[in-house]
Amino acid sequence: MKLPESRFCKETRVVKTSRVFPLDTNNHNTLFGGKLMSYIDDIASISAARHCRCETVTASMDSVDFLRPIGQDNSVCLESYVTWVGTSSMEVFVKVIKEHLMTGERELAATSFLTFVALDANGKSVPVPRIVPETEEEIMLHNTAVQRAAERKNRLKHSKALADELGTDKPW
Repeated sequence: MKLPESRFCKETRVVKTSRVFPLDTNNHNTLFGGKLMSYIDDIASISAARHCRCETVTASMDSVDFLRPIGQDNSVCLESYVTWVGTSSMEVFVKVIKEHLMTGERELAATSFLTFVALDANGKSVPVPRIVPETEEEIMLHNTAVQRAAERKNRLKHSKALADELGTDKPW
């Protein structure tokens, strides 16, 4: 299958809404951070696959900024799309909106950036189409992506150096 030379951000957009149940919450009666991170990785992987139409792997989760707690009286709506691409990598932005189900009040609860790499059947990285932003938000995120990519690369370098220093000796 020949991929197009480019895709619009809107072609990679995914929206997922879930209700927050008691088993999804922590001792503060708010959504477990790890549960939300799982939702984020899941939806972002769909955006990445929609963009390249092949297998992908999560290369990094730059950050998850928890801005507001999400309670049991909320639904959680995640929106994701590809904001920028390298040769075989894709940056995906995820916006998390909580909605109070009784009042309808909606607030931005979290944001996250993830990087995925496109893979062929042998697990080797493959080129991906360019991404074309259209809305103000898409253009702003696209224009600031190079800086995030540089920060990501620098953080990876430091993580590898730290891993070399830490070793794998058992602590007991």
